[in-house]
Amino acid sequence: MRLRPEPESPPTAGLPLGLGDLAGPVPAPLTALAANWLGVDEVQLECSGTAALTVALSALAEHSPSRREVAIPAFTCPLVPLAVRRAGLVPRLVDVMPGHFDMDPQRLADACSEQTLAVVPTHLGGRLADVATANAIAHPVGALTIEDAAQALGARLDGGFAGTRGDIGFFSLAAGKGLSIFEGGLLVAQDEAWRARFRRASRRIARWSPTWELRRTIELIGYATLYRPKGMALAYGNSMRRSLRDGDLLGAAGEHFSADFPLHTVGRWRRAVGARAFPRLAAFIEATTAQARARLPRLDSIPGIHAFTDEGGTWPYLMLRMPDERTRDAVLTRLWSSRHGVARMFIHALPDYDYLGTMPGGDDVPNARDFAARTLTITNSPWLDDASFEHVCAVIEATVAIA
Repeated sequence: MRLRPEPESPPTAGLPLGLGDLAGPVPAPLTALAANWLGVDEVQLECSGTAALTVALSALAEHSPSRREVAIPAFTCPLVPLAVRRAGLVPRLVDVMPGHFDMDPQRLADACSEQTLAVVPTHLGGRLADVATANAIAHPVGALTIEDAAQALGARLDGGFAGTRGDIGFFSLAAGKGLSIFEGGLLVAQDEAWRARFRRASRRIARWSPTWELRRTIELIGYATLYRPKGMALAYGNSMRRSLRDGDLLGAAGEHFSADFPLHTVGRWRRAVGARAFPRLAAFIEATTAQARARLPRLDSIPGIHAFTDEGGTWPYLMLRMPDERTRDAVLTRLWSSRHGVARMFIHALPDYDYLGTMPGGDDVPNARDFAARTLTITNSPWLDDASFEHVCAVIEATVAIA
């Protein structure tokens, strides 16, 4: 008897691709559609959000060679310090606020000096960082802000879109993001002089690679095929569970990153796929926002649980802070290997990734380590139905009660 694959929810709510996205008329170039939506003059497309950050930092470093440091949160994606180093710069870690992912303003002020090239306020999992405060700290010392909106395409902040409130911003179009071409990144800047420098930097460091583009094309076809409830086990779940069985938490979270990440231009077909899917993005964000808002009260009813929320963010997943690490781990023991899209954001605070080595500021980041130890995520994919969401909540509630 042939066994049918069981439905599985992805860890994040990504916009599914349809057959119509793979071929047919293109409404407009992807970069033009994104620029018009974001309300900016120009959007530059790179092969990943990491590549977009690397291009921006490389241009900044060339323009201000005496400034070598980039202030980043001590809890963020490990690819961020790898991008900083790829641009020939030094990542300076800034501890976050207690119980939060945003940089502590006093710690950020202490970290900034005449050596600071840029500050990277980071919107995490669709939740919003305080970009205005980062601007107010960075600008007096002559640094620029690079808004990390990799996980927040479509979020609204301070009367505009997240990613456009700093001097520079970038977004990710990776697998599982709100809009995906499997790997891609969008780069924006307020000033035309910087945009021109970014274009030059991209031509210098992001060359055409037939090998990489063929690989990404095949991966995007696979993504369009398998990013479905009955395809997610093949695309994600089986490898995640295998890593958990092996005790490989970095593998389960997809965090075996390399300093030698690809830098190349994006081919015409993948650009067209993104352009065809783009018109559905706003409605998808609206629908997932409504679902998240409807589910937050259930999480808020569980004693000791804090569900992060704000007014303008997007909702790829629901981010929870647990009472302590032991309770968080007990919940994950029951749910991470399930098919309900429960996971962790990043396994460690940045100083605790062996492959990153030492970084200035990394010896004093207790809040970042505490945040890494106490948080988990629940997918906000429409494929996680109400009954499955209630099961997840019941497991969390029971685990907290006996902790």
